[in-house]
Parts: sequence; C-alpha cells; structure tokens
Amino acid sequence: MYELSVIEPSVKAPEFPFEESSLTPARRVYIETYGCQMNAADSEIVMGVLNDNGYAHTADIAKADVVLLNTCSIREKAEEKIYHRLDSLKQYKRKNKALVVGILGCMAERLRKELIEEKSIVDLVCGPDEYRKAPELIENALHGSRGVAVKLSRVETYDDISPLRIEGISAWISVMRGCDKFCSFCVVPFTRGRERSRTLLGVVNEIRRLVDSGVKECTLLGQNVNSYMDGECDFADLLATVADVDSTLRVRFTTSHPQDMSLKLIETIASRNNLCKYIHLPVQSGSDRILQKMNRTYTSEHYLRLAETIRTIIPGVALSTDIISGFCTETESDHEETLALMSEVRYDGAYMFKYSPREGTKAYEYGDDVPDEVKTRRLNEIITTQQGISRQLNDALVGTVENVLVEGPSKKSAEQWCGRTDTNKVAIFTPDGAKPGEFRNVRIASVTSATLFGEVVPNN
Repeated sequence: MYELSVIEPSVKAPEFPFEESSLTPARRVYIETYGCQMNAADSEIVMGVLNDNGYAHTADIAKADVVLLNTCSIREKAEEKIYHRLDSLKQYKRKNKALVVGILGCMAERLRKELIEEKSIVDLVCGPDEYRKAPELIENALHGSRGVAVKLSRVETYDDISPLRIEGISAWISVMRGCDKFCSFCVVPFTRGRERSRTLLGVVNEIRRLVDSGVKECTLLGQNVNSYMDGECDFADLLATVADVDSTLRVRFTTSHPQDMSLKLIETIASRNNLCKYIHLPVQSGSDRILQKMNRTYTSEHYLRLAETIRTIIPGVALSTDIISGFCTETESDHEETLALMSEVRYDGAYMFKYSPREGTKAYEYGDDVPDEVKTRRLNEIITTQQGISRQLNDALVGTVENVLVEGPSKKSAEQWCGRTDTNKVAIFTPDGAKPGEFRNVRIASVTSATLFGEVVPNN
C-alpha cells in the first residue's frame, strides 16, 4: 500500500496450488490479473468455478488452451494496457488456432461490444457478475462460438463458491460487491453493479477454512467495504466476528468510504489486537468544491475530524489514502487545499493519480479541462509532499521494535527477507532462521519513505 508514485495496474499469473500431472485434464487455463485486490480475489473465484468443471491451471501460457485476462477499467491507461496485451497474444493464437482468449472483469462489462466486434482475437467476454457462466462460454468458444455474458446482478455474491487460492500466508476475502456511492469520476457502479453483501456465516466459515490451511493474514474486500450489511449485522460486527475466529490471525480491510467510517467501527478496530491498526481512507481532494463536484458526500472539515477521531481512539494507527490530481475544473487554489490537507492529516502512504475521464460517468459530462502538463506538475507536487511526510513518520520508527509477519525473501536479495508490520509497512531484515508465516520482532535501524530496514531481536 505504500507505493509513492502513480500506481499502474499490475499483471500476474497466480501460482495456484497445483500443477499439471498425468491426471490433469487436457484443458489448461492461464489467467492474468490486472488492477485491484478485488480482481485478484475474483481470479481465484473464476479458477474455483473452472476447477469444479474440470479445468486445470497452468503457469505456462505456452501450454494453455485458454488464456483469460481479468481486467480493470479504473483509468484509461489500465484499458490501454489490455489492448497492448491482446496484440501480444496474437503470437500464441497463430501457433494454436484452437486457443481461447477471454476478457473478464470491469473492462469486459464496459467495452463488451468493442472487444468482440473489433478485437478478433477475443473469443469470450465475461463480466464480474457472470463468472458462473465461464465454463459454458469457454466450451462454446472451443467449438467456434464467441460469447458475451455481462449482465449485472443485484444478488450475486459467490458466497457458495470456494475460491481456488494461491498458496501463501495471506488471503483476500471478498465480503461484498458493487457500490452505491456513485462518485462522479468512478465506473464501479456501472461495471460491478449495486451493493450486496455476503452472509456473515459464509465469510466466517471461509475464514475458518483459511486458518486451518495455514493462512496468517486476511484482508476483507469491498468497493466500499464498511457499508457491508447482513441483516442487522454491519461491518463492525463482521470485523469483530472474523477477528474472534483466531486471535493470531491478522485481519485487514479495504477500501473504506469516509461517510461510512462509524464510531462503532473505529472502536471495534481498537478493541482487538489482531485487527490491524491501519486504515485506508480515500480523500481524493482537499477542496470542498471539488469534493462536491466528485459527489463524495463529505467536506474536508468532516474528513479532518474523522481522522482526528481515529487517531485518538486507535493510538499509533497508520492512515493511507487515494488522491486524484487535476479533476475537472480544479484550480491552483483547489490543489493547494489538497496539499494542506495532506500536511494536516500526515498520511503514512498514498495512491496518487492523474484524473482520467471515464465514459459513462457523470464527470465525463464535465469535460477534461485541466491540461495534462498541469496535472503532471500537480501530481509531482503531491508525490513529493507525501514522500516527505512518509519519510518523517518512518524516521520516528528508527530504534523501535516492530512485530513483523514474515513473507519471504525480498525482491532485491535472497539474503534479506521481507514482511509487514501491523501498520502495513514493508520491513526488510536478515532472516535469522525465520520462515514465511512466522512473526519476528525487528529493531528498525534505517528507513526510506517506503521501507523499514532492521535486524531480528529475540522475543522477550
């Protein structure tokens, strides 16, 4: 979460917990996931559905009978990346005429006609609420028929589907889908539909299975996760119940809307040690005029009071946020108000973006009137401000001992390992015999704006 730059959609081919064998079905699926954590969770749901229908995963695209791209539509660049990837897949289609190429997720719903009619390589398009139809769409495509299934649902939560999870110590748990907020810049209500929640029992049973399988940390997901509701049970009730399944399981959640960050929820987070003291609280802008134009339903004053309440009730909490630079009609004064709010809240980290107009949203009608060079300059100022704040907050941790959940070797050196603190900060340290999934106390010796460095110290 502590990326201090413009975040681009990521691509990954998950390592699902099995590989081909003599018993593996002939039809193998290779899947790439772009964008947010919700998409990562959805890829596991898709693979769960396909596995139940006789398909197997492969990490080698050259061996695939089916290639699926799970897509993101949050910004124009995210969609451009998919189009470039489709062009690169033509080489596999030339080698294997029977290869099925499919588009899943938000881009599938938003651009279904264009994808099928203009991209001849695409055989199927399947939206976020239609993953149960994926096996049928693939079978039809294997027999030469192209198909589209993108209908949005008011009830689909996949509560009865067992996701085929990546091996590891952490898991993403989708607890609700869709969004009712209709922020003027956001395509989510149009690509993922309206809000609906899984049952509390379904979520808790999934958590129990994960704990039994060795998972040490879970993140509860929703487009606006703190508006979760199952009967009389709200998100605070769900969070408390999940935390009580196993006191050693770290529990996180994302993403929150300030309007739904209740006092009850804040007090619940403070009440249990295994509820991580980290909250992602998107602000988007520090200007009340821009917030109103974004339809964010709160003011900067409300947001600042909320941040102060959180810090008072949850000592040592880390806050992160989302910020959009160059939204429609944004002036230098609006931009300065955003920088001022950042300096007052003092976020530990932020996702920072240039505004990208999305067709179909209310903001698309406003026009994109801030020049790109102005957006870029303002974004760079936002990034510089955040890097300075993050470095100051991390500097204060030098000499402290942080409890770190060990993840494994760091990306830069196998001799150094990495993990995360309760507050979601990345820590790099000498492993000292540590194994993934274990906790280690790490004394922080040095820092950057994004990373902590230290040595393991003995437990008292």
